[in-house]
Amino acid sequence: MEALILSCGTGGGHNAAGRAMLEALERRGHRAAMFNPYTLKSEAAALRIDNAYIRVAQCAPRAFGAIYGLGNLWRRLPGYSPVYYANGLMVDRMEEFLSKNHFDVVLMPHLFPAEILTHLKRRGLKVPKMIFVATDYTCIPFTEEPDCDAYVIPSEELRPEFLSWGIPADRIAPLGIPVSRRFSRPISRDEAASLLGLDPEKRYILVSGGSIGAGNVAAILRSLCRLYRFDENTRIVAICGSRSELSAQLRDEYGERVLILDHTDRMDAYLRLSDVYLTKPGGLSSTEAAVMGVGLLHIAPIPGCETRNVAFFTKHGMSLAVDRQPGTLRRAIAEVEDPEFRRRMIDNQHRWVPGDAADQICRLAERLTGETPKND
Repeated sequence: MEALILSCGTGGGHNAAGRAMLEALERRGHRAAMFNPYTLKSEAAALRIDNAYIRVAQCAPRAFGAIYGLGNLWRRLPGYSPVYYANGLMVDRMEEFLSKNHFDVVLMPHLFPAEILTHLKRRGLKVPKMIFVATDYTCIPFTEEPDCDAYVIPSEELRPEFLSWGIPADRIAPLGIPVSRRFSRPISRDEAASLLGLDPEKRYILVSGGSIGAGNVAAILRSLCRLYRFDENTRIVAICGSRSELSAQLRDEYGERVLILDHTDRMDAYLRLSDVYLTKPGGLSSTEAAVMGVGLLHIAPIPGCETRNVAFFTKHGMSLAVDRQPGTLRRAIAEVEDPEFRRRMIDNQHRWVPGDAADQICRLAERLTGETPKND
């Protein structure tokens, strides 16, 4: 099977889901490629679009929430959204690319490429089978606009929401959000410590602002440092994402008291080593944590899909939502470190979040195309 994965960098979760599917496709013996469709126009255009989203999320989360709310209002009106028409500007370039390259299926963990291919389809042009993959625990605005052959959603419980926005019932596949196999087949704590060059005997609290560094990571760290300033056995690790200026500020402020990272390609190892994980509720970061099974605290959601993610997780006992107040943090950390509470939380995570979504999506693609895996 020849598969194409189209994604955009408006937050690292979309691309992480794409890479997870790419890994699974190649593992099953298929040929696969992945890129940002806006690079067909230019690398600069793709970067501008990605950065515009990231700047709003980082600098004006309330404005981002307002835009998301407007999207939910707009989708109730007749006709298509401005997002649909804007993505239509890419049709000629995508048509040219597909005319020169054969693919049996296109998997899209982002709305924009699904809109682009839908324009082609509605022009009567032949397109590969189309699979949209939701990467948040909600039906984001305008998901209903593309005409895909299948819509992969995170949970059966979310089916009524997707149906209510007009997604055809026979095209909904509740297979989960795809994550790398590293998270479902984790290494041991000692192996993680050795890989990262850290002491396995210490207690680790991991803090992440997500791939784009959104959320008030600095305020959370100040509270944590205040709580554990006299605790020699506790080490705080902070992953700041794309905000290099935040990393520099935190290094100046905390020195060696906190391990500050920009990015890591071994999130699985840091999760395995950590006793508590505080993260903004991105769809992918939350799914990775749940598949791994960790004591999970959600912080600083960006209004919109992240508030829906944290609502889904807390409803099912998979995380606790906390603010930056030291007292609240202390109580929440003590709660998730209680062995019985932690066991129930991880049991709920494994009950509600499948770890094999990437492979299941590959099987769905194989059924749609009539192809069979070379390796299974």
